[in-house]
Amino acid sequence: MKRSLLVAIAIVGAHLLAAIAILFAARLATADDALISGTVTSIDPAGKTLTLAQQGPRHPASPQTPRTTPPSHGDHGTPGGWRFKWPKGDPAKGRQVFGKLECYSCHEVKGEQFPQPSDKGKVGPELSMMGPLHDALYFAEAVINPSAGIEPGKPYTAPDGSSKMPSFNDSMLVQELIDLVAFLQSLKPPGGAAPTGHKGH
Repeated sequence: MKRSLLVAIAIVGAHLLAAIAILFAARLATADDALISGTVTSIDPAGKTLTLAQQGPRHPASPQTPRTTPPSHGDHGTPGGWRFKWPKGDPAKGRQVFGKLECYSCHEVKGEQFPQPSDKGKVGPELSMMGPLHDALYFAEAVINPSAGIEPGKPYTAPDGSSKMPSFNDSMLVQELIDLVAFLQSLKPPGGAAPTGHKGH
């Protein structure tokens, strides 16, 4: 009986020592990790007390460097050097648009068989001279926003300085505008006459 009791006590003691060893090893592992991560400043020699410091990021964020290259379409930005490119239109179809919108009621086109301007109070510039002088975007602006460039004192200038030209923005298709611009660019003075300067729409 006495021998059995001693054996039981020895077994219980062994289990207790094993548990203490596991807990001590876990505490040391935690301390080592804390030291590596920079959260412990000192350890008690007995391994019982840890002095903790405020934890910070293990890897400090690298500073952002300014962008040195212009954005691309992939960045959903405007690429460097981007410029709007006007589409190529059909001058023959643009001539039909010119007639459809009755642009001839205010604009004479020398060399063409359109009716002569009917409203003398709204007569705009003669257009055959303008073809060689302006690029596509100038003509597009003159149609979409005719008041953007106006010569003061001209018959087509309203008292408030805007253009008397009516707006066709609600009645003209985009393709019709593209073709109309192509027609205006194709115009040339009849008989090889030199185009004269023009300061506005």
